[in-house]
Amino acid sequence: MTNQVKVTAAAAPVKKKKIPSLDRKKSRAGWLFVLPFIIGLIFIYFPILWESISYSFYNYTSVKGIVTKEFVGFEHYTTAFTGDAKFAQSLLTGLQEMAFDIPAILIFSLFVAVILNQKMVGRAAFRAIFFLPVVVSTGVMESVMSSSYGASGNQMDLGMEEGEEAVEELATSTAIEGLLVSIFSSLGFGTGLVTYISSAVASISGIINRSGVQILIFLAALQSISPAIYESCQIDGATSWETFWKITFPMVSPMILVNAVYTIIDSFTTDSNSVMQLINNTYMGVEAGAKHVSAAMGWMYFLVVLAIVGIVAGIFSMYVFYQRRD
Repeated sequence: MTNQVKVTAAAAPVKKKKIPSLDRKKSRAGWLFVLPFIIGLIFIYFPILWESISYSFYNYTSVKGIVTKEFVGFEHYTTAFTGDAKFAQSLLTGLQEMAFDIPAILIFSLFVAVILNQKMVGRAAFRAIFFLPVVVSTGVMESVMSSSYGASGNQMDLGMEEGEEAVEELATSTAIEGLLVSIFSSLGFGTGLVTYISSAVASISGIINRSGVQILIFLAALQSISPAIYESCQIDGATSWETFWKITFPMVSPMILVNAVYTIIDSFTTDSNSVMQLINNTYMGVEAGAKHVSAAMGWMYFLVVLAIVGIVAGIFSMYVFYQRRD
């Protein structure tokens, strides 16, 4: 009996060391790359978030160098809404601007990306030109340019020639806007659509400046579409219009969702946003409890942005097409 047990134990197969698959190796490499961000998020960003939340629910007082805090509940949130009428008004204005900007930026970005994806001379240069405003409008570059421009004494001093050029550009923009309004009105389009198009033309420079990242994302999506799909469409006799709506648009629809979320966040967090300016001005105010009220404004603003992103993502996700890889 003892010999039988020894033989059975000796005959047991030796377990081989399992080699990690390629997906597991990629997953480990991904975690390694995002590890610095996770460390910074835990040890730097989370304490700041906790302090901001504490500021919105507590009153801090300093007596002889000893800081004490008193829980006041939603008092600062109520003050932000009822005590300052500009906050609700600025929030409503920001929502209206977002409702106008998002469709205009997405349509323009997709249109330019489709054009830049075509084979033409100087395609790389045109891509760099459209992305240049993104680099120039970053915080460091913008501050350097504004400081150097102000140091030269030309910040608010426009000469006669510059003033005449500005008037001519304004007149040209107004003429183009009026021409478009007359054309679309004669074609029988609704008043709301005509007003939207004219407003988009009037703010075309801002739309171009804020479309660089979206154009690159759409370009990456367009280049990921297999050329064999377009070749089969040409063989079947499909027109360019049909190919765009049946092939191109569904294939880039996931990136439309990505760009929509990115545009919403970018629109709500830019320095030119009226709500962000109001929160910063309130924080820098000298009134008692200004920092507490500004923290409450910031968290209410964050919840509004989060809700809008969730609604837009939910609506877009219903119409997004995901290509199966199997």
